[in-house]
Amino acid sequence: MNIVLMGYMGSGKSLIGKELAKKLNFKYLDLDDFIEVNEKKSISNIFKEKGEIYFRKKESQYLKEVLETYNKSIISLGGGTPCFAGNLEILKQESITSIYLHTSIDALTKRLLKELGKRPLISHLQKKEDLKDFISKHLFERSFYYNQGDFKVVTDAKSINQITGEILSLLS
Repeated sequence: MNIVLMGYMGSGKSLIGKELAKKLNFKYLDLDDFIEVNEKKSISNIFKEKGEIYFRKKESQYLKEVLETYNKSIISLGGGTPCFAGNLEILKQESITSIYLHTSIDALTKRLLKELGKRPLISHLQKKEDLKDFISKHLFERSFYYNQGDFKVVTDAKSINQITGEILSLLS
C-alpha cells in the first residue's frame, strides 16, 4: 500500500509526508525531487528549457514508475500531478490511498509569497493580490481533481502533529 498526498503547492505535502512516513515507518518520496534527480535538472529549469507539456509527460511517467517500484511509501505529489495526463485514474488504484491536504487561499498566499522565486508557476508574479488571484483561479480549476482523493484533511491553523494525527485516525 502507498499513501499519496495531493494538494496545491504550499499545502504542506512534503512536511506532512516526511512526518507521516516516520510515524508509519514507511519510506518517504517527493515526486518533484524524484523527477529532478532523474532529469538531472530542477523543476524550474525543466519548465524554462523544455516547457510545461514536456514536464507533465515526464511527471506522469515518473508517477507510474514510482507507484510500480515503491511499496509502503508516503508519496508527495506536485500540485498539478492529479490534474494532468490521466494521473487521477492511476491514483485510484486499490493499493493507493490518496489524501487531499486542503489549505485556504489566504494561507496559501501567505506561504507562497515567501517562495515566489522557487516556484516556476508563480515566479512571474510580484504582488500579493496577483498571487492570490492566481491561486484562486488555479484552485478552482484543480479542486475537481483534489476532491476526488480518498480523504480530505483541512490544514489551516493546525500543527504538523495535528494534521498527521488526523490522517492516522482516518487510516485506522
